[in-house]
Amino acid sequence: MLTASLMQHLYITEEDIQRRLKIVGFGDEDRKRVLALSDLIVRQAEDYTKSFFAHLASLDEASGFINNPAAVQTAWQLKREHLVSMVQGTYGPSYVEERLRLGQLYAEAKLDPRVFLGAYHHLMRTIRFRIMEDYRLDPVEGFAHFVSLEKIAFFDLSLIIDTIAYERERLIHDQHHAILLLSTPVLRVRKHLLILPLIGVIDPERAKRFTETLLEAVRLYRAKVVVVDLTGVAGMDVAVTNHLAQTMLAARLIGATTILTGMSPSVAETINTVGIDTTLLKTALDLEAGIEEAERMIGGRAA
Repeated sequence: MLTASLMQHLYITEEDIQRRLKIVGFGDEDRKRVLALSDLIVRQAEDYTKSFFAHLASLDEASGFINNPAAVQTAWQLKREHLVSMVQGTYGPSYVEERLRLGQLYAEAKLDPRVFLGAYHHLMRTIRFRIMEDYRLDPVEGFAHFVSLEKIAFFDLSLIIDTIAYERERLIHDQHHAILLLSTPVLRVRKHLLILPLIGVIDPERAKRFTETLLEAVRLYRAKVVVVDLTGVAGMDVAVTNHLAQTMLAARLIGATTILTGMSPSVAETINTVGIDTTLLKTALDLEAGIEEAERMIGGRAA
């Protein structure tokens, strides 16, 4: 996902950027102190970058990332650019996009956020040591300069961690969606005849997906009969049962008859309890009987 699009998904606007800076307490005096550190940070940016990745390399939990040369090479370049841009005093959308790119890279490489935070802390500790060494004649002023830089570091962290969390949630959502697709397969037996086997628990979300899949398949394959096999479904609650009945009615409205097969006593009891008009339902004892009935309705034999 492009960082500009990611900014939209994370609701990061100019106003949000300013709010984040305000949250970490970054002001005009901090900006002046950070700019004063520019030469020190830029001059040693490569050393700081090396320190960051050396710490990661020392952790077994980061081995998956470290053993990915392409990811490390890109991350190394971005981290170095990150350090340089930290002390330029400008923290607008372009700066934020750089942070989001790093977050996306860490997420794609499956770098554990805890490991990243540990390496980031190590990096800032190294920078603090160098700053205090440079300001050894005025340690109070040196510490003030570091604190100002640290505020930007926390600003950056909020962006990178938000990105890692978002990408992880997006991955989980995509995987869940893929599972839903796999859990509602459509089998085209022959022209005008489809089979949809259902297995396991049918919750409201899966019931909705079932409706979408069935109606899309009817339109796509111009099906006249759809056999829905419930052999693998132990039971359904009232809401899902009603949803199933409405789906069958919707299929009929676009030209397809639905036959329910393999219905368990529990499912049959629920249908009876709900009060669905059974004259609108076509059922068969098992899948084989359902296909035979479908063949008779279509008026032909399977090729």
